[in-house]
Amino acid sequence: MKDVKNIRRQRLKLILIFMIFAAPVVAAWGMVELRIGIPDRHTAHGDIDLELPMLSEWPLIKKPTTSGQNEWTLAFDCSQECVKRKDELWRLHRALGRDAPRLKRLRIGGDSEPLPGEVTNEWQQLPFWREENAVWLLDPLGRPALAFDAAVATKFVLDDIQHLFKVNPQ
Repeated sequence: MKDVKNIRRQRLKLILIFMIFAAPVVAAWGMVELRIGIPDRHTAHGDIDLELPMLSEWPLIKKPTTSGQNEWTLAFDCSQECVKRKDELWRLHRALGRDAPRLKRLRIGGDSEPLPGEVTNEWQQLPFWREENAVWLLDPLGRPALAFDAAVATKFVLDDIQHLFKVNPQ
């Protein structure tokens, strides 16, 4: 009689051990299938537009140079609300903190003096892919990484830049 109770007790312990190790697998499967408790992943707020040409092929009056030394370019069209847009992007640049030297701003259009850390240029002709007040983020080699239209808030542009700098360390 005592042996039967001992065997049952040992079997119960073994079943409990299996349940303890199987519970996380069952919980993870339930989370995936029911979409409960899954944290939001980072998604880009800008468009990943591979149709854009490289910066060296843009129809600009002064040919821009790319250093290739881990310096990203934030190019923006300054055709409307130029003062507001360039101020927002200047503040964005400052908000990068220690990563600010990794970014240069290229303002295309507008007639006022450049802000600190800003390079100005003009369109020779308007390209078909240009949007008014758009912002483009280009990698150190001049390849387009993200395109933001005028409706995207500056804080989302900053989030995307910080994420890119995080996944592309110096």
